[in-house]
Amino acid sequence: MTSICKLSNPCFSSTSYGSRSSSTPKFVVHLRTSTFNHTLSGSKLSLVINPSIRASLCVKCSQADGNGSSVKKTTLHHLYETQGQSPWYDNLCRPVTDLIPLIDSGVRGVTSNPAIFQKAISTSNAYNDQFRELVQAGKDIDSVYWELVVKDIQDACKLFETIYDKTDGGDGYVSVEVSPRLADDTEGTVEAAKWLHKKVERSNVYIKIPATAPCIPSIKEVISLGISVNVTLIFSLSRYEAVIDAYLDGLEASGLSDLSRVTSVASFFVSRVDTLIDKLLEKIGTPEALDLRGKAANAQAALAYDLYQKKFSGPRWEALVKKGAKKQRLLWASTSVKNPAYPDTLYVDPLIGPDTVSTMPDQALQAFIDHGSVARTIDANLSEAEGIYSALEKLGIDWGFVGSQLELEGVDSFKKSFDSLLDSLQEKANTLKLVSL
Repeated sequence: MTSICKLSNPCFSSTSYGSRSSSTPKFVVHLRTSTFNHTLSGSKLSLVINPSIRASLCVKCSQADGNGSSVKKTTLHHLYETQGQSPWYDNLCRPVTDLIPLIDSGVRGVTSNPAIFQKAISTSNAYNDQFRELVQAGKDIDSVYWELVVKDIQDACKLFETIYDKTDGGDGYVSVEVSPRLADDTEGTVEAAKWLHKKVERSNVYIKIPATAPCIPSIKEVISLGISVNVTLIFSLSRYEAVIDAYLDGLEASGLSDLSRVTSVASFFVSRVDTLIDKLLEKIGTPEALDLRGKAANAQAALAYDLYQKKFSGPRWEALVKKGAKKQRLLWASTSVKNPAYPDTLYVDPLIGPDTVSTMPDQALQAFIDHGSVARTIDANLSEAEGIYSALEKLGIDWGFVGSQLELEGVDSFKKSFDSLLDSLQEKANTLKLVSL
């Protein structure tokens, strides 16, 4: 018996290869660790480094007949199984098969945005062949962009189909956002969402729509059409309540007798709230103000969860439940720490609660797997959260201003990423056309 255990912070996945009749199947285990940085190969066991995430590992493989293997579950598995929170990955690039070890490690969904695709497409050669084919076929740059993106989304949806099916549509989603240029266009967003949903044509895709004031009616309309939505860029309690109402209104307006396949998540952004409010507190400069740094975001998030519990209860909600409706889960986004002075799991550990999602980019995901704590924390001390929220108001922090400012910054950031990528793709296309002349 060969065993591998107690490696320092690796990430793993295991896959069995060979025909069913083979008596000595080969296992490939993907690892990433700062101290285990080699490749071990043999006729019975092959280890391949994979740069996805880090996790604890204990694998045992039988050299005699390949019977049985035991894999130590990661913190992500425990998070879902004991607390009902779904860990998702906030990133997507080619090859999409890089998601496989993440799925094995407990990741249950993927989120993307224009900034993620800007980085993925502009820094990788993996898109070159498809890009060349599309340009040579005479596609305009906007069409090229969406063809590249849709392929990634479709391929990722395929990888998460098993989770989607096993949870009856509860998890296993991949999110793709409408053009950020439409953030102030109600009808344009509806049409874009319909087109993108039809283009991807996967039951486990979430169409992302920003929670801007003009797009709140869009959310209602798209939900009423039976399209599942990830509402993104939520920064305030007032806007979050409007998002919930849009979801409920959409379900009621749908006319569907079975609402079980129309689902939604509300992406409440966290770390950026502290980034802005910390600056305001430092301007105030009093000991009381400085003591509240790094506390605003999680306090508001706790109040958002309280609002979630209240809105998804009572007669109105129960009437929808009878038709199969599912709650619009809160999704914690922007979970990476922007201030290096703060703990690297600051926006993950304190926001754990049932029926929620935490989508984490590499930094946050690695940190949580390595040393995160799994316990129900989101509503452990609601009175403290209320106290922090009120104390900030008394100091002159305008939560309405914070939400509006962060929304403007978020939309602007995605627009810049989107425009930058289209510009770079156009330049690349021009070069390709010149070379082909």
